[in-house]
Amino acid sequence: MHRSASRLTRILACAAVPVMLVVAGCSSDSGSKKESGGSSSSAPGAKKSVPAVAPAKFAELPDPCKAISTKTITSLVPKAKSKAGSPATSSDTSARAGCSWNGLDDNGVKGSQYRWLDVGFTRFDSDQALGSGAKRAEDDFTKQLAKTRTAEGAKKIVEAPVSGIGEQATKVTYDLTKTGEDFKYATIVARTGNVVVTLTYNGAGYAGAKTPSGADILKDAEKAAKEAVTAVADANANADDKQSSPSASPSKSAKSSSKSSSN
Repeated sequence: MHRSASRLTRILACAAVPVMLVVAGCSSDSGSKKESGGSSSSAPGAKKSVPAVAPAKFAELPDPCKAISTKTITSLVPKAKSKAGSPATSSDTSARAGCSWNGLDDNGVKGSQYRWLDVGFTRFDSDQALGSGAKRAEDDFTKQLAKTRTAEGAKKIVEAPVSGIGEQATKVTYDLTKTGEDFKYATIVARTGNVVVTLTYNGAGYAGAKTPSGADILKDAEKAAKEAVTAVADANANADDKQSSPSASPSKSAKSSSKSSSN
């Protein structure tokens, strides 16, 4: 009886060993999973880095009334009321500026020729929330074209891309009747970096004078638009020169420092 009890005890003990090992193994696996899961999780409060937008190419706008040369103004707007132009109202001329010229070349009984030229500049800064200055300018470029296409009373609207004016440019020509006369219009919308240039040129013949050629109006508009785009780069080149040029005071301090050291 005593032998049977001892044998039974040994059998039960051996049978219990695998069970404990399995349980121990499960506990070990569970612990390792928790540890591995904890190591793979991101640290609390960690933030994803957002790429910074590209800086704006241009920080300045040109003087709009000087963006087109006097020679060109004289050619495009004969008898202009003011060669200096009429500046547009703006609360911030570093972001938005414009100028216009108009004139009537009166030829007496032969009639008169009227011309009107307008140029506008809009500059966009880069903004982390709104995007780069160039991208914002691209969006405005599209908006300006849409406005031109929907000009009230416009007829025979023709739109096409233009090469050689900024990074992208489109021309829009159309006819418009007002004050009882037929006008020829040409608008050039161009983008250079983060600046949009919108230039409109139109003309009409009065008192029996011949209506100007649409091709001539467009050719002159393109010429003026090129000057306006170039003026943007020139304005910023001049700004860079001013910043990089040494001021008078550092030179004086350097000289005085040199004298004191020599003494």
